[in-house]
Amino acid sequence: MKRTIDISTNIDWPLVILFGIFIFAGWLNIFAANYSGEETFEFSDLFDLGTNAGKQLLFIGLVCSIVISIFIIDYRFFETFSYISWGVFVFLLVIVMLFAREVNGARSWLELGSFRFQPSEFMKFSTALALGKYMDKPNFKLSRFKDQLAIGAIIGIPVVLIILQGDMGTALVFSVFIIVLFREGMPGWPLTFGLLSIVIFLLALLVENELYIWGGLAVLAIVTIWLGKKTFKRIALVVVLAFLAAGMFESVDYAFGNLLKPHQQNRILVLLNPNIDPLGVGWNITQSKIAIGSGGVGGKGFLNGTQTKFDFVPEQSTDFIFCTIGEEHGWIGSLLLIVMFITVLLRIIYIAERQKWRMVRVYGYSVAGIIFFHFTVNIGMTIGLFPVIGIPLPFFSYGGSSLVSFTLLLFILLKLDAHRSQRLMR
Repeated sequence: MKRTIDISTNIDWPLVILFGIFIFAGWLNIFAANYSGEETFEFSDLFDLGTNAGKQLLFIGLVCSIVISIFIIDYRFFETFSYISWGVFVFLLVIVMLFAREVNGARSWLELGSFRFQPSEFMKFSTALALGKYMDKPNFKLSRFKDQLAIGAIIGIPVVLIILQGDMGTALVFSVFIIVLFREGMPGWPLTFGLLSIVIFLLALLVENELYIWGGLAVLAIVTIWLGKKTFKRIALVVVLAFLAAGMFESVDYAFGNLLKPHQQNRILVLLNPNIDPLGVGWNITQSKIAIGSGGVGGKGFLNGTQTKFDFVPEQSTDFIFCTIGEEHGWIGSLLLIVMFITVLLRIIYIAERQKWRMVRVYGYSVAGIIFFHFTVNIGMTIGLFPVIGIPLPFFSYGGSSLVSFTLLLFILLKLDAHRSQRLMR
């Protein structure tokens, strides 16, 4: 007899409740971000389909139907069609790259009349599913070159296609899969190498005198050799790494000037020096900080944000939605939002760790990593800690593709978790 379970008792209700709070609060803040204050507010204004809030309400209705569909579908569907889903969205990325029109320096959207669709958003959950299925193979070994090559293709092919579209922000999201691989036993050196590369890149831009960098590398190499085991292999490794670091340092100027587009260069320069051009390239981040800071401790109140009403901050309902939260709800509202996101992340990790099915554990950590990246970078870029790279705040930013993709990410995990008792450890 086929074993069945009761979804209503096995579903992780705390995450479902937090999801409901997020999309409701996001809807209200999208309305507030576009509220001009020219007319008296009426409750019916929230449902005006001609506004972003009204359109977001339609998207919310869509994701509710998607949630119901996910719970109705057999959980094995997501395993069976994971590779097919990955292939379909890779194909759509190619179509976008070849035929989509360029918007703000990137080709990211498929357009059919008034319908717009961003395949790169959906590539995240399909990559997570494909990665989880591949790593769930009985004979999988992370140390084997063949498996490393397959994982590199699953993650790397979408990244290359998204970069070719000009959407560097979305491409960076895929870096979170390194954390997933690290959890599954990958050595720590790739993560360390990546972090050091970022440090070297920033130092090369910040430090004008190259002698300081070269001297620092030499001192670091000498100290590492002196404190470690003085074997020939270790000394050779340290010397090679020092030369690699020096080569990376020397190549930063070329990469910055030739590989990055002017608007990407400006975003990094503004991050390093926010006062470089406050009325030009630094306008967005300057106004963002003013909006958040003006909220004070308790905020100005719902629909009372002056920075919002006078459109000082661009893209307030999408990339800069956190400005509306900070201005109207203040430090308390911002802190509450951050605490709720941290709660969601910890709950997802808890769900991932209790799995007996490796595919779901890998997928769970992928979900946590993707949400963490979006949450951290989005808030970080609004307060000047990260460059502005067009990353939406999960469940809050306006947009159907973003809301649907994050809903799929979360509720596929909840569906698979609800059936955790039906799988055995591999």
